[in-house]
Amino acid sequence: MNSTRDTRREALEAWVAQELDAMPSWTVASADASFRRYFRARVGEGEAANCYIAMDAPPEREDNPAFVRIAELMAAAGLNVPRVLAVDYERGFMLLTDLGTRTFLDVLDADNADALFGAATGALIDWQQASQPGVLPDYDRATLAAELELFRDWYLARHLRYTPTASEQADIDAAFTFLLDEICAQPQVYVHRDYMPRNLMVCDPNPGVIDFQDARYGPISYDLLSLFRDAFISWPDARIDAWNRRYWTRARDAGLPVPETFEAFDQDLKWMGLQRHLKVIGIFARICHRDGKPHYLRDVPRFAGYIRPVLHALPGMADFAELFDRLMPPEAPAR
Repeated sequence: MNSTRDTRREALEAWVAQELDAMPSWTVASADASFRRYFRARVGEGEAANCYIAMDAPPEREDNPAFVRIAELMAAAGLNVPRVLAVDYERGFMLLTDLGTRTFLDVLDADNADALFGAATGALIDWQQASQPGVLPDYDRATLAAELELFRDWYLARHLRYTPTASEQADIDAAFTFLLDEICAQPQVYVHRDYMPRNLMVCDPNPGVIDFQDARYGPISYDLLSLFRDAFISWPDARIDAWNRRYWTRARDAGLPVPETFEAFDQDLKWMGLQRHLKVIGIFARICHRDGKPHYLRDVPRFAGYIRPVLHALPGMADFAELFDRLMPPEAPAR
C-alpha cells in the first residue's frame, strides 16, 4: 500500500469531476498558513478552457459555512469575490469560480502601486459601507487580547524560550491594556482581517478579493493598516502616509465613521498596527513550531521594523519598548 497517497485530494478531484460532468486537468493553486488547500481545475484547452478553484478545507479545522456566508455578504456589497458553485460541507470540499493567477503582490511596483492601491481602497470602502452590527462576529476586546497573547506565548516563550521577569510581565500587561483601550474606542465596521496584497487578485474588476473567511465586525483602521504594512513587501513611510490620507478623504466623503482629522486617524492606525504586528509575529512563531513551516519567521524582522518607531512614539509604551528592543531582531530593509 502506498502510504503517501493523498486520499483527500483524490476524493476532492472525483467530487469536482462529478459536479462539472467533466475530467479536468489539475494543478496546485496555493496552500496557505491554515489547513486549507486550493487546486485549479482546468476544463478544455487553449483560450476556450474554463478554470475553477477546488478548495479542500477539513470541516473539523475550518468554518466552511462562514466562508459561504461571507462570500455572499461581500458580493452583495459589490466586491469581486469567488462565487461558490458547489459545497460538500460534510467532507469540507468547495468548488469556486477562478479569479486568476496573479495577486497584487506578484505585480506591485513603484509605478503601479498608486493605481492598484487606489482600487483596493475603493473596494475596502464599499465593504465598510455595507457594515451592519450583529451580522458578523464581533472583533471584540477579548479576541484582540487573545491575539496579543500569541506574541507572549509563541514568540517569547516558545520561540525565544524567554520567560519575562515579574516586572517585565507587568510591563507587558500594562502596555497591552493601554493598547486595547485605544483600539476598542475606534468606530466599528466590517473587517476582512487579512486585507493584504497577497489576498487581492489582479482581475476585472480590480481587485478580486480572497481569503475572507475570518471576517468580523471591528475597528475601522484594521484593514487599511493591513494593506500597507504587509508581511511580504514594505513601502516608504511617505508613500504610506499619502495612501492613508487618500483613504481617509474618500472614507469621510462616503460617510464612514473615520475621525474628523487625519491626525487622529493616523494615531488610530498606529495603535492598530501595534496589535496586528505583535499578533502576526506570534502567529509566525506558532506556524513554525506547531505546523512545521519555519519560513514564515523570515518576515519577523520586517514586523519588528514596523513596531519599533511606533512603540517609541506613542505614550504608555516606554517600558515595553525597552523590552522589545532588547529581544527582537533588527528590522528588515524597506523595498
